[in-house]
Amino acid sequence: MRTNKPINIDACIAGFSAKVQAVLEQVRATIQKTAPTAEEAISYGMPSIKLNGKALVYFAAFKNHIGFYALPSGNDAFKKELSLYKTGKDSIQLPLSEPMPLDLIRKIVEFRIQENSIKTSKKK
Repeated sequence: MRTNKPINIDACIAGFSAKVQAVLEQVRATIQKTAPTAEEAISYGMPSIKLNGKALVYFAAFKNHIGFYALPSGNDAFKKELSLYKTGKDSIQLPLSEPMPLDLIRKIVEFRIQENSIKTSKKK
């Protein structure tokens, strides 16, 4: 069986209903505004945002939620704020039935940028 994998984030978002597309674009815009020099890619079959060649965050739409993946460190740093949501080791489920917590997404991306910058400077 062959599946059509999206070649870019626009194609990935286009595969959803208008309502979900709008939410995905809000998440994307928040990330872009917070990390304007980051690069967009598709990784693990979902939108990925990378900085200095390293993943910052991933996001994807599901039936009832937006999956936001800040890697384990992002989840650990925001445990209190994330207690309102279903989480896994490195995943956060943001219900589509509620407004997206764009300010929290921004804070997590800012944290991941700082973390990414520290890791990159240590390698030099």
